[in-house]
Amino acid sequence: MDKRLLLGAALALLTLTGCHNSCRQTGETASPSFDEVLATRRSIRAYDATKKISESEVRELLLATQEAPSWANQQPTKYYVAISDEKVKAVQDMVGGNKERIKDAPVLMVSTFERGKSGFFQGNQTNEVGDGWGAYDNGLSNCYLIMKARAMGFDTLIMGMRDADALRQLFGIPEDETIMAVISLGYRAGEPNRPERRPLDDIVKFF
Repeated sequence: MDKRLLLGAALALLTLTGCHNSCRQTGETASPSFDEVLATRRSIRAYDATKKISESEVRELLLATQEAPSWANQQPTKYYVAISDEKVKAVQDMVGGNKERIKDAPVLMVSTFERGKSGFFQGNQTNEVGDGWGAYDNGLSNCYLIMKARAMGFDTLIMGMRDADALRQLFGIPEDETIMAVISLGYRAGEPNRPERRPLDDIVKFF
């Protein structure tokens, strides 16, 4: 092979390698691995007030939730997003004791599911779980949400303390939807501790 071609190929390889390494060091283009997402996700109770999140970023995040599995692909989960200052402040007053913890989160999302879809076939309840399958599918969708959020560099807190009636009125949520949780979205203000997990053998049995 021509020496000039060899030299050119070598220089190209060095350039690519240097870019790859520098990008990894600066974090500019490197994406976290799935294991890194799992290891760094936390329920965050203090947010950086100086950092905002755009509507386009929230849309990218919620597109990921549409990849979550659901009963017969019913996709019962819906999200109501408070991103304006007015709506964010209103929702802050509807999350009980978590109000102070999420006061600096720039986005708050209400997660609901449509009843009578997951767990049903031709309008009839398929088994004893019934609409519990809607809650199950909602949890799967929310799981995709919080994992995608962490992959994008965001942080979340899923809150079960919420005033469902007030939220329903604020967002015009239909009566056939069950309001499950309010999820805060923002950037962590500090590094939280990792709570201890139970031993694997406490939760798993092999047969």
